[in-house]
Amino acid sequence: MTPLDLTIFGTAPWWVVLLKAVFAFVVLLVMTLFTIVFERKVVGRMQHRHGPTMNGPFGSLQSLADGMKLMFKEDLTPKAADKLVFMLAPFVIAIPAITAFAVIPMAGPIQVPGTDIVTPLQVADLPVSVLFIVAVAAVGVYGIVLAGWSSGSTYPLLGGLRSSAQVISYEVAMGLALVAVFLYSGSMSTSEIVAAQAIPRTGIVPFLGIEFPMPTWYAVILLPSFVIYLVSMVGETNRAPFDLPEAEGELVAGFATEYSSMRYAMFFMAEYMNMITVSALAATLFLGGYRAPLPFNLIAPGPDGVGALDQGWWGLVWFLVKVVACLFLFVWLRGTLPRLRYDQFMHFGWKFLIPISLAWIVLVSAFRLGYREGWFSPQLFFGLAGAIVVALIVVMIIGDRLDKEKEAETEPAEPFDAFAGGYPVPPMGDQRLPELAGVIIPDDDDHQPRRSAPTEERVES
Repeated sequence: MTPLDLTIFGTAPWWVVLLKAVFAFVVLLVMTLFTIVFERKVVGRMQHRHGPTMNGPFGSLQSLADGMKLMFKEDLTPKAADKLVFMLAPFVIAIPAITAFAVIPMAGPIQVPGTDIVTPLQVADLPVSVLFIVAVAAVGVYGIVLAGWSSGSTYPLLGGLRSSAQVISYEVAMGLALVAVFLYSGSMSTSEIVAAQAIPRTGIVPFLGIEFPMPTWYAVILLPSFVIYLVSMVGETNRAPFDLPEAEGELVAGFATEYSSMRYAMFFMAEYMNMITVSALAATLFLGGYRAPLPFNLIAPGPDGVGALDQGWWGLVWFLVKVVACLFLFVWLRGTLPRLRYDQFMHFGWKFLIPISLAWIVLVSAFRLGYREGWFSPQLFFGLAGAIVVALIVVMIIGDRLDKEKEAETEPAEPFDAFAGGYPVPPMGDQRLPELAGVIIPDDDDHQPRRSAPTEERVES
């Protein structure tokens, strides 16, 4: 593919760049307010409820009402907190979430209203825009770590430590999922990757005697990368079932436990902004960006082959539709799956996602080289690649089960003292709770405490 001319982003008047930056910020802010209500509505329907209904038409202004309520709450700062870091931490997590959206193409060339200026609906683009997004998103974890450390409390500190380990682990898998996209598109620029996924008007291929345009979305061509990215983006944003840094059952509110008022609202808002950013990146890299899907891209094509519904402000419509579809995945997971245990979460990332990503990158690299050199046909390669991936997954699952059986065959450990370190923790693996001797339990009749008789039974974990 011929590289696009990225100098167009540096030739627009300064006020056009400023206008696009303000527009991108407004889109991100409005999408944040929409996503909060959207999530509550969808989860409500999943649980046979109506969700918000009181504020605005159909409860559409509920998120705005929540923000106003938090604005007038008392802003508390713990005595043991490092006050400067405690105040700056919410900004450290919120600003990167906004900055990363600057290089996302929301639409193709559009005409600025009231002028003859035609410019892409994208604030800026770089030859390494995707790496810029990944790097800026990684800075946000500093806000979580600093918030947990500066609070001067145990639960926020544990939440911050969990988040740092979680983001580092799943950023590796996310980065590996993007490598295959770079290999296929030949670029790390977001606008060039979108252009590479344009459905070719002349690329008609026969299949079962029927001719149809071959889809070039990387979600189809690079399906394993797309699935790995979807899993990684949920872990990267600390969302259920991977919301371990703020697990309310264990850590109250995690790193945000000691925050209140607008500082807490900034953490809340930054989480949803990060969701929108990673969803926009998924739409850009894997779902064709602002390009219209089939069959809408074939409606009324012009002289250049671009359909009437695949140009101008229509691109923003398709882009937002794809982003909302990715956001629905976040909501669906939250309303469906329970939270994972922390060791299960880390085990899944390091022992499954990362090895599968590495194997897939090797296969994609071999295919790109072999196809260019004419070593084999695409059908043969994809058949062998699919067999190898399935075999790898089966081997990993069997190996994991053998490890668990081997652990189960080991001799039982000594009785487990849940309060040995000063904090109650649940038993794991083959650990056992101590004997239930002398435990105080309430009486059923007079509700007075009494002591239970010693017993030799041990409670399984």
